[in-house]
Amino acid sequence: MGVRTKTPGGASEQLRHELHAARIREPRALSGKSWTGALLLALAAALSCQSGEVKKSEQAAPAAPATADKKSTPTATAPAPTPPPMPGALPAPADVAAPPANAERTSTGLASVVLTPGSGGDKPTLRDQVKVHYSGWTKDGRMFDSSVARGEPTEFGVTQVIKGWTEGLQLMTKGEKRRFWIPAELAYGETPKRPGAPSGQLTFDVELLDIVKPPPPPEVPKDVAAAPASAKKTASGLKYQVLSPGTGKVHPSPQNRVKVHYSGWTTDGKMFDSSVTRGRPATFGVTQVIPGWVEGLQLMVQGEKMRFWIPAALAYGEKPASAGAPAGPLVFDVELIEIL
Repeated sequence: MGVRTKTPGGASEQLRHELHAARIREPRALSGKSWTGALLLALAAALSCQSGEVKKSEQAAPAAPATADKKSTPTATAPAPTPPPMPGALPAPADVAAPPANAERTSTGLASVVLTPGSGGDKPTLRDQVKVHYSGWTKDGRMFDSSVARGEPTEFGVTQVIKGWTEGLQLMTKGEKRRFWIPAELAYGETPKRPGAPSGQLTFDVELLDIVKPPPPPEVPKDVAAAPASAKKTASGLKYQVLSPGTGKVHPSPQNRVKVHYSGWTTDGKMFDSSVTRGRPATFGVTQVIPGWVEGLQLMVQGEKMRFWIPAALAYGEKPASAGAPAGPLVFDVELIEIL
């Protein structure tokens, strides 16, 4: 997503994808290749799948300050205790520690076995959303997450998960149940950055319940390279044009939250993020986005659709500090659905 710069105190509806304790979602520049997660990290909170360990977070707990004591004797640090299994833990598969000889193996090291064949012919693509049931164990048989135990399936984008999941999901068909042995380098690593994330090789049982195809991407604006002469310009350098008038009369204030649909392009016409292609609007605070959005949203009324040409200084800059964020001036089509 390329608009959000602050993380709200709670997960946003759009990012219902923070799968529980260490979550199934992995924001790789919010998915890996697209910045579908900076725009509205709100969206990285809206896909916050109330699931668990499959999401990979980059936040680490701050280290406690060290205190010097010349008289004290250095002592060995006690190893961190192994977390207890989650409530309602399911028994681990007999082959949880290592894949059997008949397992399929890919060039990356991912191993899998089909437990129940699927009924469909299509397989998920990188642009798809999926609905799944899953359970995950460490090599020693400790279950760290399970949508089955919670009694509710999880939905997320194919690219919004750890690498082993992204690869594995594309091997499956609808209705299929498969067991995956995911090496550490395709999961959270041997030493996860996020406290509580499972380390080393992980084993998952995954049932693909549904594949949700996204809407087609919007067309690239013909004036994406530069704003037309008819566009209005603010003192900050933001340019905008009304595409469809709204029905409301009130403008959002900095204290409001808003629900919007949007698509964003670089000036060479490359789309880097779109709530439209995800099939669900984004919800976030007016001040939780890049400066060009903060200013632009307050020019709009409910129901209105605007195009913004945002200079680099009001976006992520010419050399973004965040990996994967789009550089330079950006163009957005924004529809203000509701002021909350």
